[in-house]
Amino acid sequence: MASEFDQTEFVDTDVHSPAPSVARSIISGEPNAKAPSREELDDQASDVQSKLAELQREREELERERKELETGRRRKLEFQTGREEMLHQLTRGVALIEKAEQTARRDAEQMARTLKALRTALTQVKDISEDTWTKENWNLELTSALATVEDSRNEWDAALLQWPILDAARKPDEKPAANPNAVGAAMIGDLPFGQLCRIGFALTWPVALAAIAILIVLILR
Repeated sequence: MASEFDQTEFVDTDVHSPAPSVARSIISGEPNAKAPSREELDDQASDVQSKLAELQREREELERERKELETGRRRKLEFQTGREEMLHQLTRGVALIEKAEQTARRDAEQMARTLKALRTALTQVKDISEDTWTKENWNLELTSALATVEDSRNEWDAALLQWPILDAARKPDEKPAANPNAVGAAMIGDLPFGQLCRIGFALTWPVALAAIAILIVLILR
């Protein structure tokens, strides 16, 4: 005869536990679970749709955050690259401008000294007055005037060498003489081809004649 069921005995609930629907039926006292109605299915579908919409909103929010982070990363990279570039360019530019400023300041100081010297020479030449010369002192005054003119010429020549801008103040007869070689080359370039050939033959025939003579001597030997 079988022994009575002892509740303390081990029972595998994973195997022997009743199905959820059966358990609910047992708890509620109903022998069988009732099938869900159309309204219940609609409600469940609505809940699922709401959850999907919420997930879609979360996905869109995450996508927006991703785009913002990507934009921020790109802008940060652009800032760092631009900053390094401008640091290099500005540092180099400041150094170049400082050097140019120093050169310009030296030129301005030198130009001021030249201008002062030219003004002094101009005043001294203007102050020469032949009306004050007398029969007794004209020779001495002339010597002094010639010295003043010579000194002013020396100042002018020095200024010409230092400041090319003064070339425009020269008289036509004071322009530097043209290079004879350049003039000759220009004149030859204007000659017709036939005349150039004759000139070339006239210049080269002695060399050709000497070469022919040497060749004859070699043949006779």
